[in-house]
Amino acid sequence: MATTQLTASSISATGFASFEGLRSTSNVKVASFAPLKQNIRLSRGLVVKAATTVAPKYTSVKPLGDRVLVKIKTAEEKSVGGILLPTSAQSKPQGGEIVAVGEGRSIGKTKVEISVKNGTQVLYSKYAGTEVLFDGSTHLILKEDDIVGILETDDIKDLQPLNDRILIKVAEVEEKTAGGLFLSEAAKEKPSIGSVIAAGPGLLDEEGNRKSLSVSPGNTVLYSKYAGNDFKGADGADYVTLRASDVIAVLS
Repeated sequence: MATTQLTASSISATGFASFEGLRSTSNVKVASFAPLKQNIRLSRGLVVKAATTVAPKYTSVKPLGDRVLVKIKTAEEKSVGGILLPTSAQSKPQGGEIVAVGEGRSIGKTKVEISVKNGTQVLYSKYAGTEVLFDGSTHLILKEDDIVGILETDDIKDLQPLNDRILIKVAEVEEKTAGGLFLSEAAKEKPSIGSVIAAGPGLLDEEGNRKSLSVSPGNTVLYSKYAGNDFKGADGADYVTLRASDVIAVLS
């Protein structure tokens, strides 16, 4: 019986392994995956820089419109107990100092200036803005509306919310079921009920006037489960900052 044989010393393509000794038999022998392993090592060592680097020849960054420039606080390298944290465990800071502000924005015929000034310590939304490496430090350019509030201390309960933001102290997690059984940590459901600690002055309407919020400090509220930003207070309690529109109901 005639046998047809196909032989190729090497078949290769970018991103694929090299196959040697390919024949028309039931078994295909793979001689080497070395190029593929090398690609894997390279991919593990790949570093992607998200921040835009400003060349040293530029000595200032001036935000436009209703944007501000925030110098980001350095991430904590140690735990409260003094243990050094690996890079993967260092939480990305959500606060910093205002170092430059834009000229403001126009609402109808009304000119509205930025409500925060240089030197103010602020908290901002977790995924807001554009990171910029400038003057040896990491900065963030973001819109004023992305600023959650002013925080001049290290305790979140002292936050002064801006615009339509509110600060809520989260209700404690239930330790037992209705039948009296203790719940494991995994079974404890994150509550979406809490007390309003502080509230912003409200959003601006088309005439530049503040619209009062529908909730106020002292209210117990039910809010959207995955809304806002979570913080741990100096008192050990959980806090969340969110927009007033994320409040579903006021409880009484």
